[in-house]
Amino acid sequence: MRIDFLTIFPQMLQSALAESILGIAQRKGLVRIRLVNLRDFTHDRRRTVDDRPYGGGPGMVLRPEPIFEAVELLRGPGSLVILMTPQGRTFRQSEARRLALCEHLILICGAYEGIDERVRNGLVDEELSIGDYVLTNGSLAALVVVDAVTRLVPGVLGDCTSVDEESFSTGLLEYPQYTRPADFRGMAVPEVLRQGHHGEIARWRQDVSRERTRARRPDLWADQTDVLGD
Repeated sequence: MRIDFLTIFPQMLQSALAESILGIAQRKGLVRIRLVNLRDFTHDRRRTVDDRPYGGGPGMVLRPEPIFEAVELLRGPGSLVILMTPQGRTFRQSEARRLALCEHLILICGAYEGIDERVRNGLVDEELSIGDYVLTNGSLAALVVVDAVTRLVPGVLGDCTSVDEESFSTGLLEYPQYTRPADFRGMAVPEVLRQGHHGEIARWRQDVSRERTRARRPDLWADQTDVLGD
């Protein structure tokens, strides 16, 4: 799998991409991640990537030329071009699973007041948002998406079944986890987890997941009631 970040802040991402699962995936050769500096696709001495918006208003807008040049150079038959924008579809675990099957992702990371609308109209296949808030720039949002996607690429995680029971993978929040000691400051691990009866443990985990989802994420619970019942 290949992933390209199109950004004007590549240094912001370098250390994060080298650590943890993202670093492991690259060292295993399962994912190839490149940081593409949009300033490398400019043709003036100042390497200008932005300009004032037509019609007036505060801030600067990313120009279309560097983004078009970069995408046209990188794009191939199996590429999917994604724009990170607050106006996009909300990114969810189901999206991560779908994108993990893609051959090549190109993520356009906006900045300042946004990008020229012609990029959206002329280049973009999909638009994604990680939530209803505004970040300093789209590179941070793209990093979140790539982290969620990369860990689902086959072979990246040591135990491929570990993602099956995580929050959102089944539509429910994950059950609580415990480790040693069995009693810490008067807070004991639930007895059912210490008895070793796998059937009882599975039922307990399912019940707690349902209770947590109903209490903490009624929006998710509403999507589940048709399947699970009240």
